[in-house]
Amino acid sequence: MGRVKVGITVGDTNGIGIEVILKALEDNRMLDKITPVIYGPGRVVSFHKKALSLNTNYQKINDASEAKGGKTFLLSTNDEEVKVDFGNATNDSGREAYSSLKTAVSDLAGAKVDVLVTGPINKKNIQAQGFDFPGHTEYLTSYSNVEDSLMFMIYNDLRVGVATNHLPLNQVTKELTKEVIVSKIKLMDQSLRRDFSIPRPRIAVLGLNPHAGENGVLGGEESEIILPAIDQVSKEGILAFGPYASDGLFGSGSFKKFDAVLAMYHDQGLTPFKAIAGGGGVNFTAGLPIVRTSPDHGTAFEIAGKNEASPDSLRSAIYLAVDVFTNRKRFKELTADPLVPQKK
Repeated sequence: MGRVKVGITVGDTNGIGIEVILKALEDNRMLDKITPVIYGPGRVVSFHKKALSLNTNYQKINDASEAKGGKTFLLSTNDEEVKVDFGNATNDSGREAYSSLKTAVSDLAGAKVDVLVTGPINKKNIQAQGFDFPGHTEYLTSYSNVEDSLMFMIYNDLRVGVATNHLPLNQVTKELTKEVIVSKIKLMDQSLRRDFSIPRPRIAVLGLNPHAGENGVLGGEESEIILPAIDQVSKEGILAFGPYASDGLFGSGSFKKFDAVLAMYHDQGLTPFKAIAGGGGVNFTAGLPIVRTSPDHGTAFEIAGKNEASPDSLRSAIYLAVDVFTNRKRFKELTADPLVPQKK
């Protein structure tokens, strides 16, 4: 297979997005299997490169179709002067983040790039630009016109998904239904098979309440919602188990017996995940017709412009996007009907 063309959005231009992208692509070994296309305001990318004394070489292009071979390319989404204010969420940085994302997604839809890696955004200032979604996951789900998707955190063999995404904690129980959990388990099972080449995945499902409800003493969601969802998918052949208490499953190391874990809400899953991944994890959106990954960190305004950000998570996000893209091709070939009717 030839090089995979990777579209990369810069995220908030006052954060660490451009820094980690340029740092990751400084290593020419990254270009052995990929052709990266960075989407962002040209002068801002150049400013970051000079301010942080980075040595990444890139070639400017006007259209993603021009990107070929083992080089890094920059498709400028704005050639005007844009003020950089490291560490602050501004209207300018939110506007440029949205412009980068829209252009890259359009090129992905038009097959000008193969996969998408998104830099971190500030959810408040990008929404001021008309981005009416809690985050990338919800935006890309809507854009792809699919009913549901799964926020799936990946670090080596540790895979953690969440049943509810970016929700205030007091809204989780309102959104958490048997139907939601069934949908997320099915998306996780499908992704493990198609995107990670695991033929018979084992999924651990967490409870919502402390000690997974303690047989109803600490809450009834486990017996009324979560367990019936597990029973339903189990009857359909999915290997789902639980509900488990989060502290016990992760604290004992029992999560290693499973191919993935489904948490009920954001912090329940991401707190142990990030504690284990140590900054090297990747956020993958499962269930979409396109491949999208991102680093598992945010804009990190507190260190923006200080040349302290690690590119490890961004680099892992690129590699995972390529792996998923390759695995999907292989899965499609393996599951294709060999008995194609002959034309008469």
